[in-house]
Amino acid sequence: MLKDLEHMHHFTGRLINPDVPPKHQKTADLRNSSTVTEFILVGFEQSSPSTRALLFSLFLALYSLAMAMNGLIIFITWTDPRLNSPMYFFLGHLSFLDICFITTTIPQMLIHLVTKNHTISFASCMTQMYLVFLVGVAECILLAFMAYDRYVAICHPLNYAQIMSQQVCVRLVCSSWIFGMVNGIFLEYMSFQNPFCRDNHIENFFCEAPIVIALSCGDPKFSLKLIFLDAIVVLLSPMVLIVTSYARILTSILSRASSSGHRKTFSTCASHLTVVIFLYTSAMFSYMNPRSTHGPDKDKPFSLLYTIIIPMCNPIIYSFRNKEMKGAMGRALGRGNLA
Repeated sequence: MLKDLEHMHHFTGRLINPDVPPKHQKTADLRNSSTVTEFILVGFEQSSPSTRALLFSLFLALYSLAMAMNGLIIFITWTDPRLNSPMYFFLGHLSFLDICFITTTIPQMLIHLVTKNHTISFASCMTQMYLVFLVGVAECILLAFMAYDRYVAICHPLNYAQIMSQQVCVRLVCSSWIFGMVNGIFLEYMSFQNPFCRDNHIENFFCEAPIVIALSCGDPKFSLKLIFLDAIVVLLSPMVLIVTSYARILTSILSRASSSGHRKTFSTCASHLTVVIFLYTSAMFSYMNPRSTHGPDKDKPFSLLYTIIIPMCNPIIYSFRNKEMKGAMGRALGRGNLA
């Protein structure tokens, strides 16, 4: 019997006391529970060595490509005088957020793909989760401001320079960062307010909040509900601004006679909408779905979508269909005007 109890303590981090009545056992467990000092990121550890080697090569290539393209956009939007407009100012900051996002999660995943040690310390997990919250929320808000910028440029072209002045653009970008920081502190507190004494295996390649909360002691439903409500505010509020902006843009361009103007406007708006749809769809699945609908096979594809695929695709979506960006890239690379 004693050996069984010791085995139970080793597995769960808690020792069941047979002298304590069952109805009081849970309280005693929470009070006397051992503290989890590290987590194990399961990620792709169950894959074969050859599969992990293939994934490492693939993700390293995607990560390098994303870093190079976003870095190039930051360089040309911040140095090329011909791209001195609010749209490119926002685009440069979006690329910077994408670099922060992928650097927060992907390098660690690459290391775990080639090593046997898949642990992450408690402090590192908290830091990673906070950075994901901060950058993810800031990017959602920045995309909403970019939609508003397109609305002003298309529907109020005569007043565009006055409405979207440099001072206003700086304030909008700063507000997205500040809201991301404040919201990240709140979400971090909700994620780690309970002690951790259960299984410390995280069924993903980074510390994703809903999965980590489910491992905490006690009932995680309250924290998950608050994160769900926060996701409604963070995701749906910008979405309302985006939908409203594009509804007015659509009404405005359909009332014009120029078909060439229609194509150019639709091309610009389609790029932004593509990014919004991919990012918001993956984020809503991760943070606004009941946990009963989640699982490793379902979580990982969406996590990969918004942690590496979207940051890699943003420069392609925004740049390769934009003649000004093509020309700036050509000048930056010393190959002449590609447009």
